[in-house]
Amino acid sequence: MKRAALYARYSTENQNDKSIDDQLALCDEYAVKNGYQVVRRFGDAARSGGSMLNRDGLIDLIASAGRKEFDVVIVEALDRLSRDMEDLAGLHKRFKFAGIDLIAVHEGKASTVLVGLRGLVGQLFREDGAEKVRRGMTGVLRSGRSPGGRSYGYRPVLGRPGELAIEPDEAAIILRIFTEYAEGTSPRDIAAGLNRDAVMPPRGTRWNASTINGNATRGHGILLNPIYGGTMLWNRVTMVRHPETGKRVSRPNPESEWQRQDRPDLRIVPPDLFEVATARKNRFKAKEGLRAPYTPRATRLLSGLLRCGHCGGGMRIDGKQRGRVLIACSAARESGTCQAPGLRRCHRADRHQGNAGAALEPRGDGALHRHLQ
Repeated sequence: MKRAALYARYSTENQNDKSIDDQLALCDEYAVKNGYQVVRRFGDAARSGGSMLNRDGLIDLIASAGRKEFDVVIVEALDRLSRDMEDLAGLHKRFKFAGIDLIAVHEGKASTVLVGLRGLVGQLFREDGAEKVRRGMTGVLRSGRSPGGRSYGYRPVLGRPGELAIEPDEAAIILRIFTEYAEGTSPRDIAAGLNRDAVMPPRGTRWNASTINGNATRGHGILLNPIYGGTMLWNRVTMVRHPETGKRVSRPNPESEWQRQDRPDLRIVPPDLFEVATARKNRFKAKEGLRAPYTPRATRLLSGLLRCGHCGGGMRIDGKQRGRVLIACSAARESGTCQAPGLRRCHRADRHQGNAGAALEPRGDGALHRHLQ
């Protein structure tokens, strides 16, 4: 009797957890009718079929296939394994090399032709679904509702999906940020002031300059958000999945594809103040355009592991002095929350001296092991 492994998957958290059980029950029934002995069961709940990454059940299935723990893989349909042509073809190739048959309950034993057709149909279905979602979001914006997440300064209206209302306490912080920036205060100093006053940030535990300043290319950041001036803006970026990591990466869209909707009732910043702040921001953008393109430093083997012993923040390279690399606490520079003496600039960790040496500590929470993995 041939040994069989079963695999099941459903895509989103909006689907019922019983979907996995229902799929496995169907595969179990098929195995019994066709004389297979079920020896392993695998599953992935709330995982997209657009990528093989972050799917522990599928990864375990592939590893077990490599050890030849079964002779047949049974799924309800081939799109349960993947909705990507390349990935589905690769899985079929792996199983075929290991001498393992791939069987779909509704389609029978997978052949090269069937895998090619089902891979194409699955990917077209996924891409068509994404286009329909984008079309739906356009309709949401046209109706005056928000097609994206909630911006700081607003709250959702209960029972009315997409409707936003101004949150007075957060709106006061937005007004403070725009006022201080228009008066010439830098985003770093604004962030430091908010942290000193114990103002809760939109995310995390502290304000950073990047929260306020944002990214000019992608239009992120409080100073770049037009909703504070009474205009909703959508479709500034398109999310694409990286083929190697499986992570979704944002790509800026041309400004001609941006979509706007006037919502003066959601304006927090008065028009004159918004114009002054925007003009100052644009002057800085023009200066940045004259600089040489920024080239990110290469990621080192131990990048991101050194921590400030005073506040726990990350350490960053801060120039050189007499050939020695200098490092500084990122929290001290970006948010003004680290106030330890001598921490704003100190020698690298292999030259511990005085307060600087005492203030540096390696992480002891297993981060090095996970980082090297």
